[in-house]
Amino acid sequence: MRRSRRGQCAAVANLGVLRFADYAARWRASVPAPAAPFTYGSVFEDGRAFDLVGLRSPGARTVLITAGFHGDEKAGPLTLLEHAAEIVGYAAARGVGLLIYPCINPSGFEAHIRYNLSGERPNNDFLRYELSPGVWRGELRDGEQFSRIAPAVEGLPKETAALARELDRAPLPAAALDLHQDNFIHGSLFYAYVFGDLANYRPLMARAGSLVPVLRSSIVDSGHEPGSDVRADSEGFIICPDGSITDRFHRAGVPLTAAIETTTETPAGLADEINLIWIRGFIDLCAAGA
Repeated sequence: MRRSRRGQCAAVANLGVLRFADYAARWRASVPAPAAPFTYGSVFEDGRAFDLVGLRSPGARTVLITAGFHGDEKAGPLTLLEHAAEIVGYAAARGVGLLIYPCINPSGFEAHIRYNLSGERPNNDFLRYELSPGVWRGELRDGEQFSRIAPAVEGLPKETAALARELDRAPLPAAALDLHQDNFIHGSLFYAYVFGDLANYRPLMARAGSLVPVLRSSIVDSGHEPGSDVRADSEGFIICPDGSITDRFHRAGVPLTAAIETTTETPAGLADEINLIWIRGFIDLCAAGA
């Protein structure tokens, strides 16, 4: 049964950064060599321009990291902001490149709302599946067959369209990690959407599970299409063709793709450490050639 949407949890992670302009300024100041910050566009909301920021650093294989598709999921953008120098140094020491988009939905982040200020939904809008001639859907239900896949091109949220254009210009990464939070489930919990060989992710799941319980064998509802039950398996993994950025990279042949979910009721420090476990883990996997 689908859970009804509830209001923003009172235990949202650290809200020390409120205005996105402050976040963007701190982001640019926090990025050390050999990485370089960049801006890949702007979106206009409420009469204001919000820059879309990132960083890139060189390496033999690249880990792409995204966060902040949903504005009320603070942990990912704040982990990347507070630990940018540490993450860059960790990757550089292992010869791994980075491409990071730390806050995809800046107006939602500033307003502490799930979507952007126009009500557009930046997540899960990268792919479309053709179920039958002329019938397309952004998310497949369990066991559903499809005939074709195509990039989503029409009616896209501003942030999604800007990021898709940016990704089209960049080489494929070796791994793609998306940082999320679940604002629907009560308690401190963790689970992950993944594609590829689960053996790569089990050690990371175990480390995360040493900090908060893993959600196992349970239905989750973090904004999925009506009528679609999405269930975490007995290990806390979900394999779901959902049109997301990780689904896009999986379909493009990227072997390591995951979207990780702490709940917003997870204490900020624990959510932060879980994010870092998976960031370091993906860097290590790329360094090892997984």
